[in-house]
Amino acid sequence: MSAPTSVEIVEEFWDAVWNAHDPDAIDRFVVDDFVLTSGGEDVVSKESFKEWVGGFLEKVVDLKLEVVESFQNEDGSRVASRWRITGKNNGVLGLEADQRWITFTGTAVWAVREDGKLLHNWVERASWELFQRLTEH
Repeated sequence: MSAPTSVEIVEEFWDAVWNAHDPDAIDRFVVDDFVLTSGGEDVVSKESFKEWVGGFLEKVVDLKLEVVESFQNEDGSRVASRWRITGKNNGVLGLEADQRWITFTGTAVWAVREDGKLLHNWVERASWELFQRLTEH
């Protein structure tokens, strides 16, 4: 049996953490000094990342992450993905928790260690477009 590709590792991470709504599953996938760069800000350490994910899951009820496409570089040290999140607004972007269905897209680039552990994730989301939709009158 061959080792999983870096894309398979990232997609397994998304299913175990985001789609199963289980921040503790992060322990199986990332290094202790993991870094998430989101919106230009760094969240440093596995524990801080778990707290960040927990907070995000509180703001988007029934969150579902759908992978649009993923690919990796030749040696598997980088994975790039486009994805879509759906769920219910429970105060996302600091707005009223009105439970309206929301959807937004994003991209992620991952650094993957040779043993398959995730080192760093750079994320960009369509937050401005989501904010505009939620504040239309």
